[in-house]
Amino acid sequence: MSTLIKLITNNETFINSNSNFHKQLLSIKQHGELIAAIFSGLIILTAWVLESSLDPRTWVFLNVLAFIIGGYAKAKEGILETISTKKLNVEMLMIFAAIGSAAIGFWAEGAILIFIFALSGALETYTMDKSEREISSLMNLQPEQATRIINHAEELVHVSELTVGDIVLIKAGERVPVDGVILKGSTSIDESAITGEAMPVNKEKDNEVFAGTINLNGSLTVEIIKPASESLFQKIISLVQNAQSEKSPSQLFIEKFENSYVNVVLVLVGLMMFVPHYLFGWSWTESIYRAMILLVVASPCALVASIMPATLSAISNGARQGILFKGGVHVENLSNTHAIAFDKTGTLTNGKPIVTDFIPSSIDEEDYLLSIISAIENESNHPLAQAIVNFCRERSSALSAHEVTDMQNYSGSGVQAKIDNKIWKIGKATFVGEVAAHQFNNGVAKKLADQSKTLVFIANEDEIVAVIALKDSIREDSKKAINLLKKSGIHTVMITGDNEATAKSIAAEAGVDQFIANCLPEDKVTHIKELRTKFGHVTMIGDGINDAPALATANVGIAMGAGTDVALETADIVLMKNDLSKIARAIHISKRMNKIVKQNVIFSISVIFLLILSNFLQVLDLPLGVIGHEGSTILVILNGIRLLKG
Repeated sequence: MSTLIKLITNNETFINSNSNFHKQLLSIKQHGELIAAIFSGLIILTAWVLESSLDPRTWVFLNVLAFIIGGYAKAKEGILETISTKKLNVEMLMIFAAIGSAAIGFWAEGAILIFIFALSGALETYTMDKSEREISSLMNLQPEQATRIINHAEELVHVSELTVGDIVLIKAGERVPVDGVILKGSTSIDESAITGEAMPVNKEKDNEVFAGTINLNGSLTVEIIKPASESLFQKIISLVQNAQSEKSPSQLFIEKFENSYVNVVLVLVGLMMFVPHYLFGWSWTESIYRAMILLVVASPCALVASIMPATLSAISNGARQGILFKGGVHVENLSNTHAIAFDKTGTLTNGKPIVTDFIPSSIDEEDYLLSIISAIENESNHPLAQAIVNFCRERSSALSAHEVTDMQNYSGSGVQAKIDNKIWKIGKATFVGEVAAHQFNNGVAKKLADQSKTLVFIANEDEIVAVIALKDSIREDSKKAINLLKKSGIHTVMITGDNEATAKSIAAEAGVDQFIANCLPEDKVTHIKELRTKFGHVTMIGDGINDAPALATANVGIAMGAGTDVALETADIVLMKNDLSKIARAIHISKRMNKIVKQNVIFSISVIFLLILSNFLQVLDLPLGVIGHEGSTILVILNGIRLLKG
């Protein structure tokens, strides 16, 4: 078996010469432990069936062969780990138990022990490999080459050669190689690899495209805005790869417990070999036999396997649903949440203002006014200006062209420009004339302001001619998410830097239990600390740079996938689909994992205790001890694997 593994590992040149053969050998390598365990089992079965007709030396040889083939992988793992850590482990206990069984003549029992131990180990390896394959398969979605355009000429280059500012051509049917902005072309993009949403997204000039997504039906010229190594796609992969290597508190405790427990078991086994002989009059054979059974049944294999398969399965399950846990510790901690604090803009709301009301002084002048407003606001990049321009274009299909001159921007107040030799002002009430603004259209401004809307007034040289009201809209999934959390008994809080009136309106619309307004980043941290004092375990959800300190202060920080890089780096969990309702799903996964881990721990400890007691009462023989102990290990692994589904 060792020769086969070396051949598979080292002979890469031969493997690469034949792709089909390479795939077959790669499959054997990936499932090597399972194949070895099954082969070992077949040899044991053969020896058992033919025992009466076989020469004793042949029968022993077959069992030894089963020992070597089934136990090679685990023995190698145990010995190497013992050498590196200078501490004994569960694998070494199994080796000692198998050798001890053979030494007192129980060859078949020792071989069965190795077989079942190898089978449970292969099953655990399969769980880990499956979890890794589900994540690493994402890497195949990012193309290795891209078509770069230099001086109107096309060249095929490796993605790693691309730099920020390069221009690439992406043809219909190709995957987007890097994150960028469309310079030319329009198309539909399949972004399911990033967001999980099946519906294609329409893209046109100035829209962003992301690495790993598919350009469905049009050629695009794209300018690169991030290196390939920093793309959103790569961040997803890195987040989950890091998560797989980070262990939960329960796992760390079990690993520390394992080291001490193994030493205690070895001491008890040593005592078992001698004390019963002198104290209870057992024969030497019986004492040594019972010591070997104790070595098998007291080994914490099932206890050790209670947590890691379940944790990896939970991380994989979450990733498949667009919930990226950055480690097992965060999966475990999330279920303890008693209060969740939400940022407002970009989290509970879409973060983009939309026009809700347009009230002109005269309906007959509406199209003319929309043309004037659109022409002036089109000169600005302010989010409110862009929202107003979009509204004007949607409201009127025949906007007249106007030449804008003498454009002046008054920071924080508004803009002034000249059109057709007439001065126009667009901005706050104080900018256009506060008294006139409040009196416009029978005081409609107060009614709109009471609805927590942002007001923009339009005035010419003579008078105020219109008012526009804008508001940041609530996400469609916000109310659903809040409702699900409240049903679970979780207190919901909105923390925002916005004013009291706006915060109150958004909080009422979203349905949160509490809101805190006028918060600077340091204020959010203070309030998170106060919530932790009151509720014990607090989760914070945000998307901006200003949310990062609060995300770090909370017991668990959750970032929206479309959030800033700082928020994504700081958070413990990322919602890649920007779907707040996934929070309830993430908490469900966390609670389910913790429940399964508790089931596994209680079950494994109970089995160990029962087997040890049965051994002391001399009612347990070695084969049953092996089956009971290793069978419980297989059961807890299978129980953990359940988290891969649903």
